[in-house]
Amino acid sequence: MAASGTAVAGVAAVGLFVVACNAGGTGARDAGPARTDPVARATPSVGEAAPPAAKRVDPVALLRRDPKVSETVKRDLKPCVRDEYPVDTSYGKLTGGAANDVVVNVMTCGDAVGVGTYVYRENGDAYQNVFAAEAPAVYAEIDRGDLVLTKPVYAADDPMAYPSGEEVITYRWVGSKFTVYDQVHNDFSRAVGGDGDVDGSQPAATVPSGG
Repeated sequence: MAASGTAVAGVAAVGLFVVACNAGGTGARDAGPARTDPVARATPSVGEAAPPAAKRVDPVALLRRDPKVSETVKRDLKPCVRDEYPVDTSYGKLTGGAANDVVVNVMTCGDAVGVGTYVYRENGDAYQNVFAAEAPAVYAEIDRGDLVLTKPVYAADDPMAYPSGEEVITYRWVGSKFTVYDQVHNDFSRAVGGDGDVDGSQPAATVPSGG
C-alpha cells in the first residue's frame, strides 16, 4: 500500500507539472507547425484618394505672351539643344490663392547665367504676371511660402564669374503685391576663386628634381 501510494503521488506530481507547462507562458509547449499565413498589408480606405498633381504650364508660352517681359529676353529665348529651353520652372504657394503660383527663371544657354525671373498667379483661365526682375545673374526660388531672390553685386572691374557680393531679398505677398520682408547683403572674399595671389602675382613654379 505504501509503494502504491508513492506511485500515485508521483503520477499526480507529473500531472501537475504538465498542466503548469501548458498553462504558463514561459514553459515548454508544443507550438505546432510554423504559420504560413501572409503578412497583413495596409490598404487605403475606400474614401481616400491621392492628392491631385500640380497643374503644369508652358513657361515659354507664358513669357512670349507677357508684355512685362522685355523684348531682349524674348529675342534670346531660344532652345539650347533641340527643344530644350534655358528655363527653370517652380510651382508653389506664394500669393495665397487656391492654385499654385508659377516662378519662371530664364537663363543663358552657355553658362546658365540668369537674365530674368517672373512670378505668375492664376487668374481664371489665364496667368497674371505679379513679379518681374530682369538683371544679370538674377534667380528666384520658393522658400516656405516666400519668394527669395538672389542677385550678384558687381564692381566696375568684376568679371561675370566673380562678383564682389550678392543681395538676398525675401519677398512676402501682402494684400495684392509682393513687399520686401528681409534683405541680406554678402560680401565675397577676393582672395579666392581667382588666379594667383590677391595682388595678382603668380606663385613661382616648382620644378621637380630628376631621378
